[in-house]
Amino acid sequence: MVDKLGLKDLIARLDTRGWHVVGDEGDTSDAGTLKDALETSHQQHQSKAAPGIIRQIENSVELDMIQIQQLWQHLGLPMT
Repeated sequence: MVDKLGLKDLIARLDTRGWHVVGDEGDTSDAGTLKDALETSHQQHQSKAAPGIIRQIENSVELDMIQIQQLWQHLGLPMT
């Protein structure tokens, strides 16, 4: 079963390692921090590609689109 974390929990994990983005073309990043994965998904979104799914490798944590967008906003990434 996939864990759903609250925004505060996710913000607290921004600098934790072990996150990656899975998009239409497979795994698009190495196991970096949650912030790294969010920036990768945001770049994909800006180029009109699907932002993909963000997963934490060790804990099987998966973020939904609303959580991803909330974290983009927290990081000050533009919402277009």
